[in-house]
Amino acid sequence: MGEATKYTLPETVRSTVFMESEQLDGACAKIEGYNFNNGVNYHELFKSMAVTGFQASNLGDAIRLVNEMLDWRLSDETPEEDCSEEERELAYRESVKCKVFLGFTSNLISSGIRDIVCYLLQHRMVDVVVTTAGGVEEDLVKCLAPTYRGDFSLPGAVLRSKGLNRIGNLLVPNDNYCKFEDWIIPIFDQMLDEQNSQKILWTPSKVIARLGKEINNETSYLYWAYKNNIPVFCPSLTDGSLGDMLYFHSFKNPGLVIDIVQDIRGMNSEAVHASPRKTGMIILGGGLPKHHICNANMMRNGADYAVFINTAQEFDGSDSGARPDEAVSWGKIKGSAKTVKVHCDATIAFPLLVAETFAATRAKTSAENNTVVD
Repeated sequence: MGEATKYTLPETVRSTVFMESEQLDGACAKIEGYNFNNGVNYHELFKSMAVTGFQASNLGDAIRLVNEMLDWRLSDETPEEDCSEEERELAYRESVKCKVFLGFTSNLISSGIRDIVCYLLQHRMVDVVVTTAGGVEEDLVKCLAPTYRGDFSLPGAVLRSKGLNRIGNLLVPNDNYCKFEDWIIPIFDQMLDEQNSQKILWTPSKVIARLGKEINNETSYLYWAYKNNIPVFCPSLTDGSLGDMLYFHSFKNPGLVIDIVQDIRGMNSEAVHASPRKTGMIILGGGLPKHHICNANMMRNGADYAVFINTAQEFDGSDSGARPDEAVSWGKIKGSAKTVKVHCDATIAFPLLVAETFAATRAKTSAENNTVVD
């Protein structure tokens, strides 16, 4: 064989492979995980998520944004030239907080997230709630009978033969809805009587408030919403067991009217008249609650904060999967808003979020005021 041919590495290859980098020190956070050699400190663990990467970082950002929502005061802003004398007073400006809209889908109330929502409403930590029919009825049904853990793989036909309804890996005995019917039909009778005798015009939010009053159970988030005068909006009130009950009632004792027009005025007004407050959105899941909250905030030229937690993807064009930036294009979120989407099951992310935001803020305030957190 002849002598081996000698090659020289072209400089273009070396310069391509070893392209000079832009310096990121000081411009970006360094990725680091939590060091368990320092012991188990949950606050520091959650704090480290912001620099862990991937969806842990998104959750860390969500925690930071929600804390910004809770910490914001009108006094942080420069008074506008045309603001009222009251709005110029420092005491007033320090009392004005961000208005928080909370939205969630029905499956989350079927899950243990219901208890966390209940905590938030019990302590008046959110201002407006939007959910689906299931998000209303499942709260009430749980006051009458429990939901149980099952398995995602349980066969539907077998469950049907046993009168068991599956929600993911949760099981709801059909008897629960029979108890629900026995409880709610007499209330509908009373509401119809009040409609006729007192000329009350019922709306979905008024119906929900009435049900919260009637259930009179501290494990119910609707009870706390009623007690603390926090509106719960549900334009899809008939899309679930509640709709079934209204259907049955319309044959038994016809005439009950529920007006959705008053509620769209009420919901949009919550956003339109929020000024001079900023508005923040925390939305678990997608569908109706997500769009209803975003659309209301469009009426005020967009929300100032938005935290979305869901597993939906955007590539089918669904609103459920849309990232916050799509809502910016509609004017539902301000271009200057602080936003994040956490691509995660809300049953994982939301308890951690609440622990590091709402619950931590309440514990801190109680400690400062020397009061006991119940």
